Amino acid sequence: MVGIRAFLTRKILNWLMQPLPHYEYRLRNNPQRLREHLQQGDVLLVDGNHRVSQIIKYLTQSSWSHSTLYIGDELWQRGGALAEQARHDFGEAGARQLLIEALPHGVVVSPVDKYLDCNLRIARPHRLSAAHRKQILDEAIASLGLAYDLRNVLDLTRYLIPVAIVPDRMRRTALHFGSSKATEVICSSLLGRLFQRVRFPILPTVEELDEPAAPGRPARLGFLQHIFGHESHDAYTGLFHMRHPRLLTPRDFDLSPYFEIIKFNAIAKGDFDYQRIRWADPRQSTPADQPEEPSP
Repeated sequence: MVGIRAFLTRKILNWLMQPLPHYEYRLRNNPQRLREHLQQGDVLLVDGNHRVSQIIKYLTQSSWSHSTLYIGDELWQRGGALAEQARHDFGEAGARQLLIEALPHGVVVSPVDKYLDCNLRIARPHRLSAAHRKQILDEAIASLGLAYDLRNVLDLTRYLIPVAIVPDRMRRTALHFGSSKATEVICSSLLGRLFQRVRFPILPTVEELDEPAAPGRPARLGFLQHIFGHESHDAYTGLFHMRHPRLLTPRDFDLSPYFEIIKFNAIAKGDFDYQRIRWADPRQSTPADQPEEPSP
């Protein structure tokens, strides 16, 4: 039975990892700007170009199918067998700009250039301390070689049916199954585990607490507070609850109010001027650029 399951899993993986016949590459990435703006501890979100990417984007209702952690030249600086292997696999330049990611064959390092032909976004943990960044990098590197949660792959295949047939409730939970083993991860659960160790919030749930009124201010009536909400200028109001790493998806890093979004291709450098754009004459646009006329 185990052999049959492993055989089916491999077959499904091979099918899921096939590239999409049509991929919408929205904006050509600037490799130099990507390398300039990435910092250690950044999360690089990827709009993948494989079949599994399309499934994940549908299930999460998001543009992002994969999340990776940028470690830069950390392996290079530490030296040893892992650094030598990275230099052998990716060359000296590639080994100085690495990502750690969970893939179907396990947790591995990859060069940043691997995803240059995909739509990308940098999500940066706001004001992450140097000590916590080092801890995240240490634990990320220690995670190399962990197995991918293949049971999650089998769970995904149950949802390869038309969109209209999948209830919202099932779609939301489709990515939250999988193995319960600590040594098996998927991309977002790996990153969620790393940030959770240093108590950095991604997309926590917040429990409202009944707090005393500030000095000199009358306490609000309970029912009015319930109707009109809780006024607060404090970003730390309430009791924060960490979500289990297995409940995280790549889009949560994009939605998180605690991660800065770095638009490295155009505006991050600070010199973008929309008035310098040369626009095509609408009268000379190709048919593909024109909206379709409604049918009579």
